[in-house]
Amino acid sequence: MLDHFLELTASQPLVQVLIVILATFVLEDAATVITAIQVHLHTISIPHALMALYVGIVVGDVGLYALGALAARWPRAKRWMATPPEQMQQTWLSKNLFWVVFISRFVPGTRLPLYTACGFFRAGLLVFTAATTCATLIWTTALFLLSLRVGGVLLAHLGAWRWVGVAGFIAVIILMGRLVARSQKRKM
Repeated sequence: MLDHFLELTASQPLVQVLIVILATFVLEDAATVITAIQVHLHTISIPHALMALYVGIVVGDVGLYALGALAARWPRAKRWMATPPEQMQQTWLSKNLFWVVFISRFVPGTRLPLYTACGFFRAGLLVFTAATTCATLIWTTALFLLSLRVGGVLLAHLGAWRWVGVAGFIAVIILMGRLVARSQKRKM
């Protein structure tokens, strides 16, 4: 569906950027792969694609932080905590916030609980945003370049079946993330 919207709006880069940003809120990795393939098809430019992916992912991450901060205002949530969020400034998380958030970008299954916890405990928003931005620049660029390369091969060799190959590539990326997350749970 994302590819269809990008094709329809090929002459409207701003609309394409907004579509990609919204797509990252649904599934970041799939949006990255599909957007890279659309770049290969000359539907969207590389600068517009990368800018939209970066903005969408970082805004989504800050949105998770905001949900955690909002939850901290809920009276029932506050009673679960031994120490109020206002007194949590010197915790381990606050001291190591940049690296914890940065590394979580590369470990599947950690972002939702960690990012909402950062908001809940009022960890530094500026440090949080800097960490997620740096990690997003690295992770998303790497996935985008890989997708651009693999997508080019799929488009060149699969003809009418190319979208089946693309769907398979997306499924492999999602499944690999889930397998890594499960193996991490077993280790713990």
